[in-house]
Amino acid sequence: MTTGIFLEALTPRAGKALVCLGLADSLIRRADQVGYFRPVHLTDAAEDDPGIRLMREVFGLDEAAARGGVSMSRCRELLAAGEQDELVSTALAVYSEMSQQFDVIIVDGADMLGPNAASAEFDLNARLANNMGCSVLAVINGAGAEAPEDIVSSVEVTRAELHAAKSDLLGIVVNRVDPAIADDVAGRIPVGRRGGQVYVIPEDTAISHPTVDDVVHELELDSDFPMSLDRDIQAVKVAAMTVGNFLEQMADGDFVITPADRSDVVMATLASALSPSFPVPSGLLLSGDLDTNQTTRDLVGAAPFPVLRSPVDTYSAAQAVGAVHGRLRAGAPRKIAAALGQWSRRVDDKELLGRLELPRPATMTPLRFLHQLIEKARSDRRGIVLPEGEDVRVLRAAEIIQRRDFCEVTLLGREAAVRELAQAEGIDLSFSPGEDAPVHGSVRLIDPAQSPLRESYAEEYARLRSHKGVSLEDARERMLEGAYFGTMMVQRGDVDGMVSGAAHTTANTIRPALEFVKTKEDVKIVSSVFFMLLEDRALVYGDCAVNPNPDAEQLADIARASAQTAREFGVEPRVAMLSYSTGGSGAGADVDKVREATRLVRESDPSFEVEGPIQYDAATNTSIAASKLPESQVAGRATVFVFPDLNTGNNTYKAVQQSSGAVAVGPVLQGLRKPVNDLSRGCTVDDIVNTVAITAIQAQSI
Repeated sequence: MTTGIFLEALTPRAGKALVCLGLADSLIRRADQVGYFRPVHLTDAAEDDPGIRLMREVFGLDEAAARGGVSMSRCRELLAAGEQDELVSTALAVYSEMSQQFDVIIVDGADMLGPNAASAEFDLNARLANNMGCSVLAVINGAGAEAPEDIVSSVEVTRAELHAAKSDLLGIVVNRVDPAIADDVAGRIPVGRRGGQVYVIPEDTAISHPTVDDVVHELELDSDFPMSLDRDIQAVKVAAMTVGNFLEQMADGDFVITPADRSDVVMATLASALSPSFPVPSGLLLSGDLDTNQTTRDLVGAAPFPVLRSPVDTYSAAQAVGAVHGRLRAGAPRKIAAALGQWSRRVDDKELLGRLELPRPATMTPLRFLHQLIEKARSDRRGIVLPEGEDVRVLRAAEIIQRRDFCEVTLLGREAAVRELAQAEGIDLSFSPGEDAPVHGSVRLIDPAQSPLRESYAEEYARLRSHKGVSLEDARERMLEGAYFGTMMVQRGDVDGMVSGAAHTTANTIRPALEFVKTKEDVKIVSSVFFMLLEDRALVYGDCAVNPNPDAEQLADIARASAQTAREFGVEPRVAMLSYSTGGSGAGADVDKVREATRLVRESDPSFEVEGPIQYDAATNTSIAASKLPESQVAGRATVFVFPDLNTGNNTYKAVQQSSGAVAVGPVLQGLRKPVNDLSRGCTVDDIVNTVAITAIQAQSI
């Protein structure tokens, strides 16, 4: 039976999109099939609706999983004609169709029917929720409340109204509350009839402040720019004064508006952005249909911030920009990360969803696996160092991690260079001062060349490598390298793990760990796995990145380590030792190596579920397994695949990735005493975020 959750905003600008994102994130980790339905979509075509586009992008929902009912214009026509029944029937038909496919459906209630349509909107949503049999999750806007008592009163009114409408009230979320009173508000609101608490989410300027991209979309300005428009606008400044006075007023993140013929202001803004000690604006808007001289145009073309043009006058442009609000929409990953971070901090989703009877998921989708990584990392927060702090992808990943709030991040790099790069790229990072552990919600920035830790690290490195003739002076030089300094932070326990490789080779990342972190006592070699995320399950492939041609003993080591890694990440290990032969059907050195490795694994632990040698098809296909190895408990059901050599493993994982559309996460290094993980030099921001989460989870088990 399908469970429906109806999101209803009881007050304007309640921030329902944040609740929708957070709820979907929580549900996707708990149910196999989650759908999203917008009974009244804001645009003529459902696929253009902001809410539908957002859900499709963030959660990978297809057209069948994220749908609309009727357009806003059609809804208004039906309501004006007194034909609400037809509107409800149309929406109910779509919901009923979706309920045949989805375990849980989030119904995003109708809103924005008009400035004087609050009563009609409430009645329509009540009818929709009741006819669909949905529980209602109400959202209230707490912004502007002068005292906690005002919000408590709003909650009681909401409860009374929904009870009178015979709605099944699942819960209430009060959003956008002044952070100064949020905790006080949460402590004053009495629990509801189901015994559940009301959740209070404070206002977050990372969400409420508009971005340059929001301005471009709302004002329909030219958006063909080489740099990212996803830059927060901290304030709007109109440059209608002398350059000297204007520069004294400007601050980082200001959006500057000036007439197009004010070359002096344009030059001053550009000079400020290029100077390390002056503020960098989020963008510049040239107003008025005025000519800009060629020299100014040439300089503006090289500006490290977006430069926009609007044909309207300066006053009108300022009014229009001032009316733009920050919105959670598709294409805004930083705001989405901030929203999901707020949800996870302020809402106990286990308690909230425990009020419902949700079906237990039977499959593991790629999206569920990746979202569970973040939640598992958050459950026991760890500190991870990123040595490549002067790479813009690493900085963007650090910002996402800071907003998602699932671990503590330390960046290594030259302080001025890192700060300047973040400032120029519009990356909003809050830096912790000093060498101590970072303040919660901020990022620690350390320059190895200037750090007082360098000397003690060098002494430790010289001690550990003295048998190799390493002097203290040699060690001091080594500690100038980010990978060595970062690995020593892990070794000394100043952080729990390291992720590197975005700008350096695998050898550069792994070498320091092999030199002094070393392998676990019962492990002989460092190896790796990839998590292969198929449509309905997660598989583990090892070793596809480190060891070219392992012998039988090393293969056995890889099998045991891969099984342990699988178990740490929720995959029940059933290990297939792969070969071109299954069972006793083949012979030769390559097959004998796999057969011996399998024997060694079984000998070390008779309860270990392992089969080998076995071909890939017999390991995955139950009918083939029944023919080739009918007595095997692993054949046809394998979840961990150990390849006989690097050539086979690396090519196989890439072939599966490209041919099946599987998501490959890794490589994840295993066997070290403390977690260090490598990135591809072509990695994306998402790759870095996921690898940091994986590293944090590995650190939890040490």
